[in-house]
Amino acid sequence: MSSFGHISKALIAATSILIASTAAFAAQAPAAAPAVADRITNPVAEFAGIDKITGRIITFDVYVDETVQFGALQVTPRVCYSRPDTEQPKTDSFVEVDEITLDRKIRRIFTGWMFAESPGLNAVEHAVYDVWLKGCKQKSDVPPPTAAKADTVKPKTEAAKPKAAAQPADAAPEPADDDPSSAN
Repeated sequence: MSSFGHISKALIAATSILIASTAAFAAQAPAAAPAVADRITNPVAEFAGIDKITGRIITFDVYVDETVQFGALQVTPRVCYSRPDTEQPKTDSFVEVDEITLDRKIRRIFTGWMFAESPGLNAVEHAVYDVWLKGCKQKSDVPPPTAAKADTVKPKTEAAKPKAAAQPADAAPEPADDDPSSAN
């Protein structure tokens, strides 16, 4: 029985080493494995566009859920995602592009994802204008839409004043001449 006891002691020792190394490996595995970083949601999408008539390339910023007109195109990003600087770049944006036709109608010509690292993959190719995603940003030199609207809105002081004397609650309003229900 002594050899059997020796084997079981060795088996117990090997099992405890295996358990300890498995626990050590499990504790190190998340740190050793490459972490997948969360994507960063950005408030600004940066686009480039070319006017094929003039040959000019223009870079412009658009806030998410806002629309900017580039020539006959209206560009509206819905989201703009990027990765941290420590990760490989993966910058994408879900974009809607409308064209204003010559008869003043708006026609959707693109809805989908644009990728900054592959600008030719889903760029908008129009007869006169091309648009593609350059990147996503946290800040822009262009003021945010809410700040621009706040600067142009003037307080209405006359809105609080009543324009006409209030009628008593028991008085019925007089029917208008063009009201069909007033005809007898």
